[in-house]
Formats: sequence, structure tokens, C-alpha cells
Amino acid sequence: MISKAFYQNIYDVAEEHELDKSQVFYAFEQGLIAACKKQLGVQTCRVEFKEEKNEILIYGQYFVLPEGELSFDLDKKYTFIKLSDAKELSPKAKPGELLEIKIEPSEFNYNAARDLKNRFNEVLNQVIKERDYQQLKDLQYEMVTARILEVEEDFYRIEITKDVTTRLPKTEALPDEKLYVGDRIRVYITEVEMRKKGIKVFVSRRHNNLVLKLLEEHIPEIKDGTIEILGIARDPGDRSKVGLRSNNPNVDPIGASVGEGGQRIKEISKFIAGEKIDLFRWSENERELIANSLQPSTVIAVTQVDPKKKSAIAIVPDDQLSLAIGKLGQNVKLAVQASGWNIDIKSESIAASEGIIY
Repeated sequence: MISKAFYQNIYDVAEEHELDKSQVFYAFEQGLIAACKKQLGVQTCRVEFKEEKNEILIYGQYFVLPEGELSFDLDKKYTFIKLSDAKELSPKAKPGELLEIKIEPSEFNYNAARDLKNRFNEVLNQVIKERDYQQLKDLQYEMVTARILEVEEDFYRIEITKDVTTRLPKTEALPDEKLYVGDRIRVYITEVEMRKKGIKVFVSRRHNNLVLKLLEEHIPEIKDGTIEILGIARDPGDRSKVGLRSNNPNVDPIGASVGEGGQRIKEISKFIAGEKIDLFRWSENERELIANSLQPSTVIAVTQVDPKKKSAIAIVPDDQLSLAIGKLGQNVKLAVQASGWNIDIKSESIAASEGIIY
């Protein structure tokens, strides 16, 4: 069959669905094979596209049995045909050969045409689904800007890319934040799964990496690797603690990240409902690292450091014990998580009463 309109339709479908034309050709090939099988009652067919000639060639396939044979052991399941029957289809048919009989789409009956349409749509939808899955899979472990579409009792329906929506469970939203239809928020994509019913995208505003991605986005020195994030912990919606190290002696990791007048860190905080972000200087020296992680509290000394157990005792002024521990233990908890050290905090007077030497 020669049809310029057919090829133009292929190009139009590819453009409409933002696919490569080869993907649409594949879907149509599978549809034509399904129709050919139905029309001729064969198990295999071959389709050939000659794009430069606007031509489509469709062949039903038969395996011509040698004389006296009733079946043949082949890797591929062909439709067997006796030589006498094969010669009725093609006088040049020979035993033991794969005979291909050309068929035109115009010869397809209703059932064959139906199978063509159904199989084409099935394969095209699968191609689109796989394309969408791969695009979303590329966003896994990334931060995206989402728009609130619906507010339900237990979740927000959000749009994360064009025509792709998912749920943000309220258990993954920040505590006490009020979100409304039309709001734009930053979310972190934790996982993308292909399921029978479609693609499932999991998102969070509580994940530590949301803060990491915001820091990367707003602080060029982190994005280009001049400053590294080596430790991070969150109490989502309230406070984060982040350990930074500079790979350039001329760049102060804290000053560069905070920005002039605190502008950079304030801008980041806005995207997570005003969550405070404490930055501390990372150090390869265990005592310095532990002391820095407990900021804003002053640490007088760090003692009884056990590298194997990764534990130590931090001594702080009496009047800063509550600051070092933090409300409900928040400061020390975040310091432990961000630094990776198990820290026991004691005031000067308690250390003295317990005979701790430092």
C-alpha cells in the first residue's frame, strides 16, 4: 500500500504525544501484525515500512512442510502449510521454506480492523506510559515545584509536572502549615514506581534532602562543589542543622551560605514554612566537630571521645545547659544526627561533681 496520508498521520501522532516517530511506527507495526494474524489466521506476520516511498508492506508467514511431514521442530512458532496448499498461494512455493504472502490493509475485515486499532492503541499507550515513567524516574531524588490542585482531609492533590499529579500525604507535609488550592510548593520526590494501574510518585516536604536541594539551588558555592554538605538533620517545619565544609580556604562556608544580611538562608527558609536552619562548620577533628554541632551553645570542652563507639561528653557552661540540650532535647538530637556522634551533655558543675576531668 502506498499512502502519503498514512505517513503524515504517523508524524502528527508523534508530534501530538511528544514521541519519536520510530515509537509510533512500532505501535502501528504491532497493530498491523495483529490485524494480519486475524485476517489470515497465521501466527506470524512481517511489516515493512518504506518511508521514502510512502509505502507499507504486510506479509503473512507460512512454513511450507516437506512432503510427508505433519510438523516441524522450529524455534519460532510458524503456521505450517502443506506444499499443495502453499502452491495455491504461490506457485513458486518450495518445501522447507518460509512463505510470505502479501496482504493489503484494504483487505482487512471488520475483526481484523478492530484488532489493528485495539493493538495500536494498546502499544501506543504503553509507549507513552514508559516515556512518562522514564521522565519521572529521572526526577527521583530531585526537588520540584508543585501546585496544589485539591485539599482533602488526609492529603493534598498536587501537580508536579505537566499532566502528572500525585498525592502529598499530610503526614509528609510540614506540621501546622496551611496550604491552599493554587499554592506553589517545593517537594522532594522520594520514589517513582511503575504499577499496573499507572505510575505512582511519592513526594515529601519532610525529607532531609529537601533542605539539601534548596541549599544547592540558592547557594552557588554548594551547587558547584566549593562548599560541601557533610551532615544534615531536621525537625521538619521547626529547625534544621547542617554541617558544611569549604574546599576553598578563601571561602567561608558559613558566611557564604548565610549570605549578606542573612538573605540566602532567609530565602531558603521561606520555602519550608519559616523553618530555622542552623549551619555549623564541619571538622575532621572530632572534638571540634562535636562542639560546632552543638551551636548556638558554647562548648567548654569535649572529653571521653570514643572513636569506636562514636561517643563523647560535651561540657558546657552551667547557664547554657538548657540551650545546648534545646527545647525537648531538639538541639542535641539534631547535633547527634547531623554529626554522627552520640553526645552526652553535662554542665560544668555536674562534670565537677562526677569527677570528669577535661
